[in-house]
Amino acid sequence: MYPQYRYTPPPSKESDMTSLLSPEITTADSLTERCDRCSAAAKLVVSLTSGGELAFCGHHANRHREDIVRVAERVTLEEGFDWASK
Repeated sequence: MYPQYRYTPPPSKESDMTSLLSPEITTADSLTERCDRCSAAAKLVVSLTSGGELAFCGHHANRHREDIVRVAERVTLEEGFDWASK
């Protein structure tokens, strides 16, 4: 009867801005948090654009670097940590 059309909504402005902007990267002398994946000492803390924070050890920070950059508003690195996305 009526043709079937698939509606794909346009991407939200928030996702446009997230993909266009790089997160602010700062350093701290030391971090007291533990990795949210494995409980090792955190080397990187991510403030998410959606709110909240996640902490990662060096291994997990480098392993998930692309995802971190995509969702981060701000990244705090421990002084001396060489992050792959820096």
